[in-house]
Amino acid sequence: MKKSLKSKLKLKTSKTILHMDGDAFFVGVEMAKNPKLLGKAVVTGEERGIVSALSYEAKALGVVRGMPIFRLKKEFPNVIILPGDYASYAKYSGMMFDIVRRYADDVEEYSIDECFADLTGLEPPLKMTYKQIAERIKKEINDELHLSVSVGLAPTKVLAKVASKWEKPNGMTVIDKKSAPDFLDRTSVEKIWGIGPKTAEFLKTRFIKTAGDFVRKDIDWVRRNLSKPYEIIWRELQGEYIMEIDPVPKTIYSSIQKTRSFHPSTNDKIFLLSQLSKNIEEACRKARHYKLVPKKVSLFLKDKDFKFTNCLIPLPSPTNAPEIIIPLAEAKFKEMHTKGILYRTTGVTLQELISDSVSQGDLFGGSEKANKFEIIHKQIDSLEEKFGKRVIYLGSTHEALKKKEKGTDADDLDRDLLFL
Repeated sequence: MKKSLKSKLKLKTSKTILHMDGDAFFVGVEMAKNPKLLGKAVVTGEERGIVSALSYEAKALGVVRGMPIFRLKKEFPNVIILPGDYASYAKYSGMMFDIVRRYADDVEEYSIDECFADLTGLEPPLKMTYKQIAERIKKEINDELHLSVSVGLAPTKVLAKVASKWEKPNGMTVIDKKSAPDFLDRTSVEKIWGIGPKTAEFLKTRFIKTAGDFVRKDIDWVRRNLSKPYEIIWRELQGEYIMEIDPVPKTIYSSIQKTRSFHPSTNDKIFLLSQLSKNIEEACRKARHYKLVPKKVSLFLKDKDFKFTNCLIPLPSPTNAPEIIIPLAEAKFKEMHTKGILYRTTGVTLQELISDSVSQGDLFGGSEKANKFEIIHKQIDSLEEKFGKRVIYLGSTHEALKKKEKGTDADDLDRDLLFL
């Protein structure tokens, strides 16, 4: 006989945790910048060649994240396609979190468009209920930033995540001791934060299809069949506050983009390659600062009519040494460059960043070669901290720096995509 889920849920704390999740955040920012886009099918990711984010209107048509842009244009010709404006996304993210901090001291920036906040004990001083505080935060974000967010309130972070995803967009859901069993019985196991597809499949083979089924399992069963992180998830679903709020602002990047625009537009291969080299050097410098290495690199050229040509380069082994990446970029550049087309912008994005301490070597010594360059660059980085940027740079970057001295190069804002 099934045990009563209500009897299993024993909330051992009186915490109130808020989870806030931006609704179609990148596209939401584009609409906040340009209200004419409101209510339209819009996607971002033109510069990457795939759909990075999409509006709910685009989703309703059948557009999905990761769809190639060329396919999108054929199948959905009326969808508006925009390049990502990562500087704006980071700016709006900061302003959104600042609004949450008006009410809560302990705010954890979980990703660029979502955060947790500990509201515990704020009812008396603010003279509002927890729900009223959450509603006030939602309203101020909407009124001041013209962004829609969905909010969940619950005793733990995992339950708050369930709540915030319950009603989207512009949702507001509260999960407490009384209502938790019903929510968990209606939440499929693969939708629990922290449970991936393989674990969900394993649980389903054990007839665990919902969060409620999972919670009804004994702790001994969880410990026998799953690793420690899943025990924590199980306990959080029980209502036990385990995962504490981390209020330290995020500084790690999950991708780093560097772009450069110039005037006049040009078809000069040497100049364009030099600009790409400069992009790569600067992106790698920032990756080294955060002790990260990319698994993939994407490049793009934007012509004078703002049309993009792009490509994706999987790296033989993760590295932040430009000497490894630039030759690969040069080979791809030959495929991207078209004679007679005038280009105005180059860009590079370091993708799938991981810690440089956990990167794996390849079987053919590529990692060893990269490590030697990375050691050299650490010395160069130390010199630049003392004497300024570009006291030492690659010869392939010289042409871009020479043209900048003549005033032909206009700096774009750094476009660093935070912790996606």
